[in-house]
Amino acid sequence: MKKIIHTDLAPQALGPYNQATVANGMVFTAGQIAIDPATGDLVQGSIEDETRQVLENLTAVLEAAHSNLEEVVSVTVYVTDMHDYARINAIYATFFPDETAPARALVEVRNLPRFVRVEISAIAVLSI
Repeated sequence: MKKIIHTDLAPQALGPYNQATVANGMVFTAGQIAIDPATGDLVQGSIEDETRQVLENLTAVLEAAHSNLEEVVSVTVYVTDMHDYARINAIYATFFPDETAPARALVEVRNLPRFVRVEISAIAVLSI
């Protein structure tokens, strides 16, 4: 049986999907982009600003599902420019310290929703 997760502390879905789904003790998040959930506006600025907002949105979704970043076992990062790799990693490392970092794939893609530069999804275990 699955449970749909929704929180107003993260951006609303831009299409026919949910922020996350819980099934068999695992949380599967939708890809998060740099939308400020309070305004619905895209975060403008540096790739660091975008990445930080994405990870804050991901944190909010995980917490709504009764999980957290420490319980993340796998992350997929989509970027539109591999040259941003080091700058994204610098922010990513503040959310996922090396000793507890999950497995990760980082893939360059041609484009992302609303033409953002980074999107991140995660799989985590439930905290309870």
